[in-house]
Amino acid sequence: YKREQNLNFELLSDFNKEVCILYHVLLEEFAFGMRGVAKRAAFVIDESGIIRHEEIVTVRDTLPDFEKIKNIISAM
Repeated sequence: YKREQNLNFELLSDFNKEVCILYHVLLEEFAFGMRGVAKRAAFVIDESGIIRHEEIVTVRDTLPDFEKIKNIISAM
């Protein structure tokens, strides 16, 4: 996905849902009886560990605004 979107920053895969819980993006219950699904979300965290951008998508089948994220990263 990173290559497909031509992203030059790291992405996180959170198989055990540890980060989802810490960042409050875990849906305990989802559609069709699915459990433990992450909301679509994007966080930009700087080298000091400060969150510079947070976007938690609330509309199903919508992606975070990657262009906005690229601009924020470029400005850092």
